[in-house]
Amino acid sequence: MARKVLTAQDLESIAAGGEIVVPLDTIVTHLANELAKSRGITIRLEDPKPAGAEPAFAAPSRTIAIGSDHGGFDLKEELKGYLGTWGYTVLDQGTTSREAVDYPDFAEAVANAVVRGDASRGIVIDSAGIGSSIAANKVPGARAALCYDRATARNSREHNDANILSLGARLIASEVAREILAAWLETPFAGGRHQKRVDKIIAIEKRHLKS
Repeated sequence: MARKVLTAQDLESIAAGGEIVVPLDTIVTHLANELAKSRGITIRLEDPKPAGAEPAFAAPSRTIAIGSDHGGFDLKEELKGYLGTWGYTVLDQGTTSREAVDYPDFAEAVANAVVRGDASRGIVIDSAGIGSSIAANKVPGARAALCYDRATARNSREHNDANILSLGARLIASEVAREILAAWLETPFAGGRHQKRVDKIIAIEKRHLKS
């Protein structure tokens, strides 16, 4: 059976300050989390554990998950410093050295952290950024965008509501990466006509989900 996906559209009928209960394995999209927070809606996961167990999450708006392979390690460490200076909490998903590793492992870890709500957005880095973006986008609920300048960073947020930024450490200078990251973090989703298109992306994903 395909896992349920809770989207922003599913919350439209929920009154402000209300609550919605969903199955434990439900995928809660980033847009649904943002809408729930803005309207004070509690998303509660059904849990077979005894009463008193931890309720549903709301994605920490100032927590950023970040991960890289060995090719992106140095840039990851540099960007972590900027994120801390800018007031973000960093959730480092590895790797921890320049020793050769496989980028899909770390891209998936970042995407999982974002989709679970442990972080509001994520950053994945490898030598070119392509492989990590492909891997991250295999996780339902992830929208990873490979960006190479401030214009693509802003576009990915304004038009696509990208929740994961992918960077190629060997294709852009570290200062350019910093500017891309800053633009990406400060740019809100424009909504409007773009919301319909993002909803269609989510619908495609939902149709192809398998148990």
